[in-house]
Amino acid sequence: MKLFTLYLKLNFFEQFIIKFIKKLNKAAPRFELGIKDLQSSALPLGHAAEEDSIESFYDLNSKGTHSLLFICNGHGEDVIASEIIKRLQKKIKNKNIEVLPLVGNGDVFNSIKSKKFRKIGYLKELPSGGFSNQSLKGFFLDLFAGFLIDNLRNFLIVKQKSKQNCKIIAVGDFLPLLYAWSSGCEFSFIGTPKSDHTWSSGPGWALSDFYHKLKGSEWDPWEIFLMKSPRCKNLIMRDEITASNLNRKKINAEYLGNPMMDFVNAKNEKISNIISFKRIILLVGSRYPEALKNLDNFLDCLQDFNLPNDLVILLPLSINANVSKIKSYLIKYSFIKQNKVNFLIDEDSVWKKKDQYVVIGKGKFNLWACLAEVGLSNAGTATEQITGLGIPSLSLPGSGPQFTKSFAKRQSRLLAGSVLVCKNKKILLTRLSLLLREKVNRFDQVKIGKKRMGNSGASKKIVDSIYPHLLS
Repeated sequence: MKLFTLYLKLNFFEQFIIKFIKKLNKAAPRFELGIKDLQSSALPLGHAAEEDSIESFYDLNSKGTHSLLFICNGHGEDVIASEIIKRLQKKIKNKNIEVLPLVGNGDVFNSIKSKKFRKIGYLKELPSGGFSNQSLKGFFLDLFAGFLIDNLRNFLIVKQKSKQNCKIIAVGDFLPLLYAWSSGCEFSFIGTPKSDHTWSSGPGWALSDFYHKLKGSEWDPWEIFLMKSPRCKNLIMRDEITASNLNRKKINAEYLGNPMMDFVNAKNEKISNIISFKRIILLVGSRYPEALKNLDNFLDCLQDFNLPNDLVILLPLSINANVSKIKSYLIKYSFIKQNKVNFLIDEDSVWKKKDQYVVIGKGKFNLWACLAEVGLSNAGTATEQITGLGIPSLSLPGSGPQFTKSFAKRQSRLLAGSVLVCKNKKILLTRLSLLLREKVNRFDQVKIGKKRMGNSGASKKIVDSIYPHLLS
């Protein structure tokens, strides 16, 4: 009876969205212009570009078309989806693949060069860097930037896919899962962000911990309801404990490894060029302007840090980073650009202050992650990846809106303390000095987290599982 009631509520919500969008599309152009005027002028996609971006390969009236659509909602989810798409293209060469990124422009997919692949939907970078549910201010900024309207439009695009005999692969959490379920199409779901380690490990005195224990899973009842749909052909979780807890609820979820470890290099021969230095990787996140605040906090800490050895600070930047702003922060902390210094690790520039070098590289995380000994990390996916490589890290939560104290604590529990949350600069510098001096301490901090992240190779297993269940 409860499931039937939940179904009615979801169905009502779905019909409400459809009616709302139809009214929106009939509204005067003046209203649409008003919404667009609230968007950031820095956004790379204008109105015309958005209209082009929703074009599809397919004739909506064609009954015989068999297409594949990926829906994902975050930077980490985009990277995972791109890896799976590249592998799927080798298996389904005669089929077209589309991707609908629900957060940001999906720039990571620009590397996929194929006439049978394209991005669709209304795409934009939001003021919070991704739809914010952590900050009321970020939430309203995103709404004024048109997040709700564009997502309602994206919802209608997905609804049309049932007319194309489309199959859907949703990557993320509730939103892509809801889109896939509402489409009426058969779908697979890769649940990447949620893990039952976050509430089953550690003290567990938070209200949310009791809530998850009561449910027996971090996945909520409405998400579980959608997972039980007969049209859901695959459920793939990020770790074994989460899959097992869902299996206890008679949901056929499986764990095939963590695909996050498939697109980060485990070795880099160029480490010989910096092996004589102590090496830190600085992970400030991919959501701006919050990433700049994180960079400011870490550089403020490091100006009071002294080591007997010279220090190389690896600063890999996301593809959406504003390099000129990054450089302004280095100048603020008295770093000077070195035109004659070259570490030969594919860096874009080298900066120096006393015995500290900062090496900048846009899109270099996958190459540089394995070069570090310790991470200073206010990031999500990247922190998990360096943990999988056996690199411990320290975090210093700021004001958010995404990387808050509560997020940092959940992440630390997820990774079994491989990333330690520091309350202040003094604690961070003390722990950093200890980790850089003692290799044994580094190994002890990260060993359980490394095991939880698992080895590379999950993407191939995921494709091998999805293909017979959804695509054959």
